[in-house]
Amino acid sequence: MTGERKAIKKLAGETAIYGFSTIIARFINFLFVPLYTRYLSTTNYGVLTEFMAYIAMFQVFLTLGLETGCFRYANKKEHQADSVFSNAIVSVTIISTLFLFVMLFFGKDISMSMGYADYYKCYIYIGFILLFDCTTAILFARLRFQYKAWKFSIYKTLKIITEISCNLLLFLWWPQYAVSHPDFFLANFVSLTPDFSYPIFSIFISTIIEVILFIPDIIHLKFKLSKKLERELLIYSLPLMIAGLPGVMNDFLDRVLFRFFNVDQSIWRADLGIYQAAVKISVIMSLFVQMFRFAAEPFFFSKEKDKDSKHLYANVMEYFVAFCMLAFLGIVFYLDIIQLVVGKDFRAGMGVVPIMLFSYVLMGILFNVSMWYKLSDKSYFAIYITLAGLLVTAVINIVFLPIYSYWAAAWGHVASFLIMLILSSYFGNKYYKIPYSWGKIISIIAIALGIYAINLLIPVIFPHITLLPKLLIRTMLILVYIALYYYLYIRKKFNIKTLLQKS
Repeated sequence: MTGERKAIKKLAGETAIYGFSTIIARFINFLFVPLYTRYLSTTNYGVLTEFMAYIAMFQVFLTLGLETGCFRYANKKEHQADSVFSNAIVSVTIISTLFLFVMLFFGKDISMSMGYADYYKCYIYIGFILLFDCTTAILFARLRFQYKAWKFSIYKTLKIITEISCNLLLFLWWPQYAVSHPDFFLANFVSLTPDFSYPIFSIFISTIIEVILFIPDIIHLKFKLSKKLERELLIYSLPLMIAGLPGVMNDFLDRVLFRFFNVDQSIWRADLGIYQAAVKISVIMSLFVQMFRFAAEPFFFSKEKDKDSKHLYANVMEYFVAFCMLAFLGIVFYLDIIQLVVGKDFRAGMGVVPIMLFSYVLMGILFNVSMWYKLSDKSYFAIYITLAGLLVTAVINIVFLPIYSYWAAAWGHVASFLIMLILSSYFGNKYYKIPYSWGKIISIIAIALGIYAINLLIPVIFPHITLLPKLLIRTMLILVYIALYYYLYIRKKFNIKTLLQKS
């Protein structure tokens, strides 16, 4: 086995380990969809979606981009890893504590201005969630740097188990118990009937457990603070944070804009809830992208100085795209079954699932391509690229949400990731050229989308076809994709340049 193949095999193994906890987290979130879509109304689920969007955006801001910054500086010989991570932890903890104080002192006023006056405690929970989550994000990054994938996975899994337990307790036990025990202490923290405060409170409790798990790591971490190192870390990381903020806003801005631009302002929360249910189905794809990122980021940095590192990065991209398109077909072809996990009131939005799935494929390709500015210390390019994506997201949603509602939101994701991918590829080719085989990558995507298009013809050709025969045909189409990929790419039969020359 060549050194390159060993490296790719190691990356795949670590991706699987990191993915274990990530898969559980996203899978549990997926399993909670039936719970939420049956116990919560579309309106209530829409409110939860809005809150979670704000949490996601503030997480990027409060971590200051220091996760990636830590990988960059901890790999340099002139710095001690503990010193790098301890400086990052102190910086993140200070700014997150300041945010918590804002929630403690102004949460009630903010809740009234947003129309959630009875739920101001949720704002305090969010303050603590962000403090604990952002601080432990640096500690999780340290585990990744130390290649402690199993420990990372175990800690994440324990946090998930806590969140699961709290959600089940609140939804399935507490409302009935509260009828006869309205003065029970839990009534001081959540409502007596199921609403969006239940999931938020569950996350709050899980982050407390997360901090407790890391106490031994914090005790054994040698805190060596350095103003010079902290300044270098922030100079490198803040552009990534600034870039990451528009990046996460690309993911969640549409949820915020529903409040202002939806087709029917009287039902914007309900439409947002329906849209979020479709996004939750699509999250299966973003799950793989996330678990790949956890393993790939430190891997790419560690291989930077190797002779054939750029060739390795290019090969990783091809395998990544091939698997993503296989996952795309697997999800959309069995969507008739998968959608049953969603409550009936939420199934109107299932048509956007293929669009969202493809947007997550583009997101994963963008992650691979965007490594060039992290590896070349040109992280400021991330700002321009993601701001362009954010602009596309904002324009499409502002113009088309009033006409097409969540359909516009879904296509906004595709357009945003696509423009960022084009820009990142252009600048990467100019400043840090990686020999991606774009002809091969595009052909893999085209084959998968072609097979998906054939699937759309099934009800046209067989108008009275039942579910089972339809699933059998779709399964055969997936096998066709696998066979074509093996024949054209694994056996090296496909060469786009030769094909173009012949034509």
